[in-house]
Amino acid sequence: MSQRGTVVVDRGIQWFRFTAPANFYDLAGRMIPWFAGLTVILFVIGLYLGLVVAPPDYQQGDSYRIIYIHVPAAWMSMFLYVLMAVYAGIGLVWRIKMAEVMAKAIAPTGALFTFLALWTGALWGRPTWGVYWVWDARLTSELILLFLYLGYMALHAAIDDRQRAANASAVLALVGVVNVPIIYFSVQWWNTLHQGASITVTEAPTMATIMFVTLLIMTLACWMYSIAVVLARARIEVLERERRARWVRERLEGET
Repeated sequence: MSQRGTVVVDRGIQWFRFTAPANFYDLAGRMIPWFAGLTVILFVIGLYLGLVVAPPDYQQGDSYRIIYIHVPAAWMSMFLYVLMAVYAGIGLVWRIKMAEVMAKAIAPTGALFTFLALWTGALWGRPTWGVYWVWDARLTSELILLFLYLGYMALHAAIDDRQRAANASAVLALVGVVNVPIIYFSVQWWNTLHQGASITVTEAPTMATIMFVTLLIMTLACWMYSIAVVLARARIEVLERERRARWVRERLEGET
C-alpha cells in the first residue's frame, strides 16, 4: 500500500474510533462549549445587523426582517431531517449504535426549527398576504414535515424495545425524505402564494449585500446551535444506553 493510502486508512481508523460511546462522549463534551460560544456570538452579530444595520425593504418595510429567523429555520428544518434520515438509515442497515443515537438526538431540534419556520411564516404572512395561514403547497408540506418529526419521536417513545423503536423510526424517517424535495421545489411545481428563492446556487442573490450577509450569519448561528444541542442531547442518550458500563461511572465521578 502507498504512503498516501496508509495515511487515509489511519485517518479513517482514527475517526471510526469515535463511534465508540466512551470516545464520542468525551469528544462531544469538548466540542459543545465551542459551538455554544459561536452560537451566542453569531446570533448577537446577526440580530444586530438584521434589526439595526440592514435597511427596510422597499416593498415590505420593516416587516421583512422576520426573514432572518424564518429562512434559516426553514433551511435547517429540511437539512436536519435529511441528516436524521441518513443517520437512521445507517443505524438500520449497519447497526451502528451511535448513528441511532445521533438520529434520535437530531429529531427534537429539527422539530423545533420546523415549528419556528411555520410560526414565523404565519407572522410574516399576516402583513404580506393578509392572513396567517393558507393551504399553500410550501406551507402544507412544511407542516407535514413537522408531523414526520413528531411521528419519529412518538415511535421512539411508544416502543419499549430500543432496537425495534430505532428500526421502526428509521423506516418512517427514510420514507419521509420524499417530502423534503417537495418542500423545496413546491414554489416551482405549483402556483403558490409563497415567493420563490432569493438565493440559489446558480445565480447571484436578488437581495442587498447586507441582507444577504446577515442571512448567512443567522444561518451559521442556527448551524452552531444545532450542533451544540444535538451533541448535548446525544451525550445524555449515550449515558442512558451505557448506564451500566464502567466508563460511565468513571466519567460521572470525574465530573462531580
